[in-house]
This record gives sequence, structure tokens and C-alpha cells, in this order.
Amino acid sequence: MRYSAGIMIRSWPVCAFLFASSLQFLAAQQASSVIVLRAAHMLDVRTGRLLSPGLVVVQGDRIGSVGGVFLPTNAPGAKVVDLGNMTLMPGMIDAHVHLFLHVGAEDLQTVEESVPQRTLIAMDAARADLMAGFTAERDMGTEGAGSADTAIREAINSGLFPGPRMRMSGNAIDLLGGHEDAIDFNPAQHILSNADYANSSGEIVKVIREQRKEGADFTKMYETGRDHFADGVFTTPYQFTEAELRAGVAEAARFDPRPGHGVAVHATGEPGTGYAVAAGVMSVDHAYQLSDQTMRAMRDKNIPAVPTFAISEYFADHASSPEVAAHRKAEQAFHAAEFKKQLAAGVPMAVGSDVGPFPHGTQARELQLMVAYGMSAPDVLKADLLNGAKLLGWEGQVGELKPGFYADIIAVPGDPTEDISVVTKVGFVMKNGVIYRQP
Repeated sequence: MRYSAGIMIRSWPVCAFLFASSLQFLAAQQASSVIVLRAAHMLDVRTGRLLSPGLVVVQGDRIGSVGGVFLPTNAPGAKVVDLGNMTLMPGMIDAHVHLFLHVGAEDLQTVEESVPQRTLIAMDAARADLMAGFTAERDMGTEGAGSADTAIREAINSGLFPGPRMRMSGNAIDLLGGHEDAIDFNPAQHILSNADYANSSGEIVKVIREQRKEGADFTKMYETGRDHFADGVFTTPYQFTEAELRAGVAEAARFDPRPGHGVAVHATGEPGTGYAVAAGVMSVDHAYQLSDQTMRAMRDKNIPAVPTFAISEYFADHASSPEVAAHRKAEQAFHAAEFKKQLAAGVPMAVGSDVGPFPHGTQARELQLMVAYGMSAPDVLKADLLNGAKLLGWEGQVGELKPGFYADIIAVPGDPTEDISVVTKVGFVMKNGVIYRQP
């Protein structure tokens, strides 16, 4: 297995160059043309309804018009793409991904694989996510690869390589002995954390300044861990105080106060989740357990939870023993029950899968699980497309099929408002007006 993987990685740069070159040519051809997408239906995200027929006119990298009847005389030479009985919808958004991780022992990947190797793997992960219909993503930490993610973002933005439009954080921020510190390794080897150390408000500010200097869009902080679940009771130590989190939030806002550029936290339970919300973070990722007070605050401040069910399901299905599988399934059931409480309390939701430790390109499963655990399909689509666009700082630019929005469009074989599973069967992908996948 390792030898085969090595062959793949060594041959990948040549394949990437050839593929990227063809995509650059394709982009150049399409950027100056009009493309008309026709399908049986299209999704109106805000109303949660399908409109029929589906018609979107793309001009360059933007949506020119939506609906109505297209007449060839309006745009001579326009390319018409007939998608038959499919449904047009905005490209999906994953608010919690790890491009620099793949299936296997996560802790060993970060130790054994070089940053150049991990960067090549991340490029392939970005391509896989795009081809699965995810046209915008937020990478929640390179897990020890530092600012290498900025190279991925810039390669995508410049057209050198296919991938979603990205928000990057570089390494997450952690404290000594915290969630991502290498506490299971021989301490005499001095294995470093997969995150950047910060043990005080001053150090948090310093790390954020360094990360932003290296190109980070936003900041991720580990606020809880390690978790403990037994006899139906979930506990987890907090890492940073409310005051320390506030220092991070203020420093991020000093750099860039726009949406999408603040602080997001890995926070699974109290009191850390409450500290993070009080400090004004932009999202609480995982959110296994929230107090009533924290849920009210998240509702009032419009701070979304990002549940990340798909990763937990994958770990349960691929557990090392029946006992571990049973434990993980019990913890998932606990999280699902808490999720229902959060929905009832009006906590806003965004969609993030934590993909990386499970295969990139398969994370649409997250939307299925959110429906299975209590949300309606139209509400999950709103959480993904509307809340996701706002969380990533692209509200009014992506997440809807509207004139002037970026032409990030996919097509699925059915009605996602009735059967959310169709989002796992994407047959057409366009990003920025460029077609990457077509039946």
C-alpha cells in the first residue's frame, strides 16, 4: 500500500501539470462566452422550492440571468448545455474540511509525510471536493503544514489547479498539552503539536499576526479536548479562557473585520463552548453539547453550530474493535439528541463534514445525516448554501442562483428538497463559469 501510494505521489506533478494546462485553456475559452444551462428544474434556496423549467444564463464568471426563456438571438454563439431531467442548484459549501489529511493514522501522517508531499495530496483533495459539487470550502487547519494551504488557495484562484474557492487558516492554535499536542508520543522525542502553540493572550495575538502575515484568511482555535463520554455523560476540558478568546477575536477583527475572517473554534462541550460564544467567535464547530444559556446566545448572536456528523459516523464504521464501534455510535446518538435540542432552541446551523480523515469527495453524506437527525431537507440546504455563504464571507456572491452571483452551479438527478441523497450524485459542476464536470 505504501509503495503504491509513493508511485502515485511521484507521478502526480506531471499529471497535475497536464490537467491544469487543459483547464487553463478551457477557462480561457469559456470566460469570454455565454453558456446557457437548461434543466427540468432549478432550486430556489430561500423558499425551499423547485422552479420549472431550470434556465441559467452564464456570462463569463457570473450568472447573467435566471429563468424565463432563452432566445439564441439574444446571444449569438452561446453554448447551450442541456441537462435534461436534472435539477440546477448552487454549488455546495463545506465549512469544515481538512485538505491536508487523508484516510489513515492522522497523527502519523503529520509526522511521517513531508509538507511538499502533503501539499500535493491536498491539491488532489481539493480537486475531488470540487468534482463532488463543493464549490466553496473552509479549511479548518493544515494539521502541522503551516501556511502551505495559502499556496493551494492561490493555485486555485490563479487557475493553475481545479478546486473550490477557499478560506484558509494555516495551523490551528493550541495550548501546551492541548487537544492537538502530541501527548501520545514518547516525550523524549519532542514531537511538536500539529497546531501553533499559544499559552496566553499575548501569545495568541502574536500567533495570529504571524499566521495572517503568511496569508491566513481566518483563525482556528482549539477550545476543548480531549473529550470523555461514559454512561451518557459528556465532559471535555476547556483550553482558553473567555478573556483569551476575546483577545484572539479582537486581533482577528483588527486585521479584517469582514465576515469570514474571524475566529472559529473546535469546541465540543461546556464550559468551552460557552466561553467561545461569549467571546464572539464566528462558529462553534462540532458542538456536541451546549448549555441552554449558550444555545440562547448563539441564537441571539447568530453564531452557527457546525455539527460534523459524517466524520463521527466514519470512525464508528471503521473502528478498530466492536467495543470501540459501540462507544462511538453511542456518542453519535448523544450528539444527535443534543442536535435536536439545538434545533428546537433556534441555534443556527452551517454544514461542515470534517472531511480528510474520511475520503474527500464523499462529504455530501453530512447533509444526509443532518436530515436523518432532525432537520428538513430544505432547511439543511439553507444551512449549507445561505448560512455557509455568510459564514465564509461570500454572502451575496455564492449560495444562490441569482444574477450577479458567481457562476458556481451544480446539477443533481432529482429533487433535493424531497430526497437529500441526490446531492451525493452530482452530475454537473461549474465554478466561476468554467465547466469541470458534465454528463
